[in-house]
Amino acid sequence: MEYSKIYTDRIKALCRERRISINKLATMSDVKQSTLDNIMRGLTKNPRVKTLHKIAIAFNMTLSEFLDFNELNEYSFEDDSDE
Repeated sequence: MEYSKIYTDRIKALCRERRISINKLATMSDVKQSTLDNIMRGLTKNPRVKTLHKIAIAFNMTLSEFLDFNELNEYSFEDDSDE
């Protein structure tokens, strides 16, 4: 699975669980709608930590809680050609 898809899936799942739209998340997180749309569509492959932190806060989570989930923890960079 592509690295950027892992955290976009995480955002989608949290939005579903909490019944909030991506548009609402943009407002709650104070992240520009266009920035969030680019992340969700995979155009932004590596969002800034500050952006992810704002998203985490909108979900009432710390950044570490937001990033602590199996798919991300089990990701291997060995096959990643981004570097």
